[in-house]
Amino acid sequence: MIRMQQLSLYRGSKPLILESDLDLHSGWKVGITGANGCGKSSLLALVRGEISSDHGSLNFPDGWQIASVAQETPASDQSALDYVLDGDSEYRNLQEQIAHAEAADGDGLGELHAGFEAIDGYNAPHRAGKLLSGLGFKQEEHLHPVKNFSGGWRMRLNLAQALLSRSDLLLLDEPTNHLDLDTTFWLQDWLNSYKGTLLLISHDREFLDEIVDHTINISHQKATLYTGNYSQFEKQRAARLIQQQSAFEKQQREREQMHRFIERFKAKASKAKQAQSRVKALERMEELLPAHVDSQFHFSFFEPKRLPAPLLDLEEGVIGYGSTPIASGINLRIHPGDRIALLGHNGAGKTTLIKTLCGEQALLSGSRNHSPDTQIGYFAQHQLEQLDVNGTPLLHLSRLKPDASEQELRNFLGGFGFAGDMALATVNNFSGGEKTRLVLAMLVFQRPNMLLLDEPTNHLDLEMRHALTIALQTFSGAILMISHDRHLLRSVTDQFLLVDKGSVIPFDGDIEDYHQWLKSGGNDEETVDKAQTISSKKEQRQQAAEMRKKSQPLTNKIKNLEKDLEKLQSRIAVITEQLADATIYEAGNKDKLTELLKEKGNVENQIEEVEMEWLEIHEELELLQQQL
Repeated sequence: MIRMQQLSLYRGSKPLILESDLDLHSGWKVGITGANGCGKSSLLALVRGEISSDHGSLNFPDGWQIASVAQETPASDQSALDYVLDGDSEYRNLQEQIAHAEAADGDGLGELHAGFEAIDGYNAPHRAGKLLSGLGFKQEEHLHPVKNFSGGWRMRLNLAQALLSRSDLLLLDEPTNHLDLDTTFWLQDWLNSYKGTLLLISHDREFLDEIVDHTINISHQKATLYTGNYSQFEKQRAARLIQQQSAFEKQQREREQMHRFIERFKAKASKAKQAQSRVKALERMEELLPAHVDSQFHFSFFEPKRLPAPLLDLEEGVIGYGSTPIASGINLRIHPGDRIALLGHNGAGKTTLIKTLCGEQALLSGSRNHSPDTQIGYFAQHQLEQLDVNGTPLLHLSRLKPDASEQELRNFLGGFGFAGDMALATVNNFSGGEKTRLVLAMLVFQRPNMLLLDEPTNHLDLEMRHALTIALQTFSGAILMISHDRHLLRSVTDQFLLVDKGSVIPFDGDIEDYHQWLKSGGNDEETVDKAQTISSKKEQRQQAAEMRKKSQPLTNKIKNLEKDLEKLQSRIAVITEQLADATIYEAGNKDKLTELLKEKGNVENQIEEVEMEWLEIHEELELLQQQL
């Protein structure tokens, strides 16, 4: 048992945890949650013995073997396999003793070999190799020197080393940050079979839900233990918060917004598994909204100035690096309202496809066309490093809109957690999560109508991920994303494209089907839509011509509706600007205010009707395309 008694932890003069008591039993899998900076990582550092408590005590059984992921990886010539084997200290110790005995007189060699066999030492390289393969390393990379790997892959080596350890207690702090969806699934399965005690910090709610059976929440300097996984903790916390009237009213407003979104989606949802999965995820999110009413993060995307259709069209695209193709024959047309997630193994070409779509990387062949009104918002991890390290959040936004007032920019930044002095803090002191929030703020501020997102939730805590999910749901443009956050994928996307074996094809299933497909080694053909397999380019051109002819009336209707929608949205923008003027609320303008509010309601209703008709006609068009 791990016992915490009247424990207090400080960072300098700042209290993190005050006088908290916890008992954690052996074999429990415990998730640790709380806002960034609340003391989660400090608690793990205390368990590792790297820091001491300021008051009280934390105890666990003598002789427990503790494993955790090293934060540094030496750039050595040691092979990846040998580096991972270093994680099994008992294996290395016996190996050294055997080598010493063999070099001496051989005394005790039989006993040493018996001990080596007892710990399954002869099978250790095989176990280490399985860990490496599970974490995405190719077989030939097992023998590559550590120094050849990038920072993200070295963190995977450190994770493999920790997993190989014969630990009684495993400490993991954000283990999925450097993983893709495939390896996240693999790690989830591995941790579910782990027999020891686990303390896990993660901002991936589905990862927590699938693994942990208890949850520690650190809030208001108190560490509180809850029975159950993360969603069960949310429900218990929501029940407490909703009793507070102010929190209740705030939650009701978000619930109403969520309910409208769910009902609207149900109206167009087909019987596809991912559509059903998405509705369930949204309904679950609606139920759990109260747990986030006290979040500091609240923002939404601006209504795009225009929504041309299509936003972007890729025909017979071949993508790759240099002259080496990764995937070919890609036909992808993106319309407003599309919600697409890319699935596929690491290295299959998902990121390359996104880079090609945004124009950062050139097509090897084929054509990429987009409307002059298409405004792409692209998020990628490398953009975090392109921030001005000496600049502040306020400065970064003012460069995007020099004529904006400081108060306007501060109000906007507050929704991303940059309130007060944080708006004037310099980027060089920011954490990874703060940099990610700033890049997202800049992306939203530029009013895109198409979002290309490559792992947008890395480094974000649960509250910011929740705010991002809510904002993406109400975004009226198109979204195409890569993410290992399954909750985000379920809640935001309704169409999956599989990037695999040089092709980009629809995946007819949900996230769990993809998990099963991975377990089958990517050979479960029943889960992959073969609709894209066309016998010849000639036949493809004939089908495309027939489709254009039959779909022309529907396409014309869509164009007319989009023109109507653009006019209505322009009118809403004018009304919103008028309502933002403080003078409209003066007593003398009461009649004008009433008139504006009434008009705003009428225009919003018209927008909803036009959008619903747009969705219905798109459904007809999709059905027609499936029949051809």
